[in-house]
Amino acid sequence: MTATIDDASDPTVIAFPSPQGMRAALEARAPRVLAVANQKGGVGKTTTAINLGTALAAIGEDVLIVDLDPQGNASTGLGIDRRSRNHSTYDVLTGEAALRDSIVPTAVPRLHLAPSTLDLSGLELEIGQARDRAFRLRSALAPLNTTGGTQFSYVLVDCPPSLNLLTVNAMAAANAILVPLQCEFFALEGLSQLLKTVESVREQLNPGLTIHGVVLTMFDARNNLSGQVVADVREFMGAKVYDTIIPRNVRVSEAPSYGKPVLVYDLKCSGSEAYLRLATEIIQREKKLSVG
Repeated sequence: MTATIDDASDPTVIAFPSPQGMRAALEARAPRVLAVANQKGGVGKTTTAINLGTALAAIGEDVLIVDLDPQGNASTGLGIDRRSRNHSTYDVLTGEAALRDSIVPTAVPRLHLAPSTLDLSGLELEIGQARDRAFRLRSALAPLNTTGGTQFSYVLVDCPPSLNLLTVNAMAAANAILVPLQCEFFALEGLSQLLKTVESVREQLNPGLTIHGVVLTMFDARNNLSGQVVADVREFMGAKVYDTIIPRNVRVSEAPSYGKPVLVYDLKCSGSEAYLRLATEIIQREKKLSVG
């Protein structure tokens, strides 16, 4: 039997949501926002943001990377020329442009970018006295999936290597923090300071903020210190440390100079394989969080 409009009053007929209703529900669904943060430089934040974003896109997610670092390395590493950055995250945070207006596609299907420019370095002087200065990014992200266009499932925010207003904006807007941690001697010292900042943001600006996980980067199996750092971090952070470890890999280091993620530059290298495993692990952890 084919259901008709007249069947609506028949209790034996199952009413399915209309396509329009289903589409509206999907459009209203907010993306998961992960801030890739560590105040220490050279730990692999931008490399992780670029390649994790690429890996998530490769397994079917629609991903937006928001470049909040004035150096703009995420933008350059994805091959976005400075001359083509008509609107940047600086324009978004100062209210001169909507986030959608700044978004550009990348060479990777399903991966988009909101690029950065050097103007961001002066943002704190411009909005430092504004009452909503810590919530500019949150406000910009709020209408993201309600204005048409690509419906993003993940937003990765690449933070600068400092705990300044840009990083606070990222934390205030994020559902969770992803912490890249280089396998080096002072790793835990920097992590302790970051955790204090996260706790402060949670208390004052974003009660729902959590640590999604710690990803160990630049691991060198030939170096005994790397193994000791892994053991120490796992003891300190427990289950928050991802099983996946990103190895020190020359192909990962070369890829940004070609404006490509390492998964595009050399899919079969150990670095690419590690980021694909990390993306899968993050999706699995997300499912557990949603069930919990």
